[in-house]
Amino acid sequence: MGRIYFNYAIACVLCLLFSVFQLKGQDKTISSGNKPVSKEALSKHKIMLIPFENRMYLSEIDFMINKESKLNAKQIKAVMRDGLNEQFYKKLKSKMPVVDLLEDTVKTGKDLENIYRYLSYQYVKVPDQGNYKPPVKDKEEKTIANGQLTVESNSDARFMNAKLMNATLVPYLGGKYKTDLFLFINELDIKSLNGMPGDLNSSSSRKIVLHYTIYTLDAREINSGTAEVSLPNNINAPPKIINSYFSQLADIVASRIEKALAVK
Repeated sequence: MGRIYFNYAIACVLCLLFSVFQLKGQDKTISSGNKPVSKEALSKHKIMLIPFENRMYLSEIDFMINKESKLNAKQIKAVMRDGLNEQFYKKLKSKMPVVDLLEDTVKTGKDLENIYRYLSYQYVKVPDQGNYKPPVKDKEEKTIANGQLTVESNSDARFMNAKLMNATLVPYLGGKYKTDLFLFINELDIKSLNGMPGDLNSSSSRKIVLHYTIYTLDAREINSGTAEVSLPNNINAPPKIINSYFSQLADIVASRIEKALAVK
């Protein structure tokens, strides 16, 4: 009798284990598709942060920043460049390993120079993040009006997109740094939407606009566009701008990276 109960217990345990594995298999099937990528899946990636070139910083409020911080134009640009990469590093490091090319420029300076050498920019239409497709450069529409050749203007919102002129660049960086994702920070704009730039008495609204492109190891563009946040007109200290508002930009782009990987 004892042996019968023992065999019965073993059978129950086996049935229970089978049910658990079956449920796990179902969960795996349900979690597939376009749902957010799991933390474990994200951690399998490694992303490189490529800062904007110095010439790609466009600010209409540096006069106010100088008044408050006493930093000169060159110093302001350097602080903003470093601060933006720092916020992206903080945001992304909890999701996946990160390589910041500004962390140790003694080691990475040469590679950063080569990246800029083989990088070009296209001013193209901002893609729809709800149904993302890599943007393409529009063909200029030429027409004849009153006997004159004219080019049709396009009022769609535009951004500065990064294009690679050397097909070996990304594979080289991937091999050296063991990265498979590349976040190009193409341009940073700080805009004064109303009033005159530099007017300390202005009550104008302001906006920070980040232009970016994300490539995979096979040089495939999986997301790009702009991220925007409003900047109050009384915030002019670089630490406040970086910690409060650049961090919001990093939040926006990080969520888009996750979404892009989910539909990859």
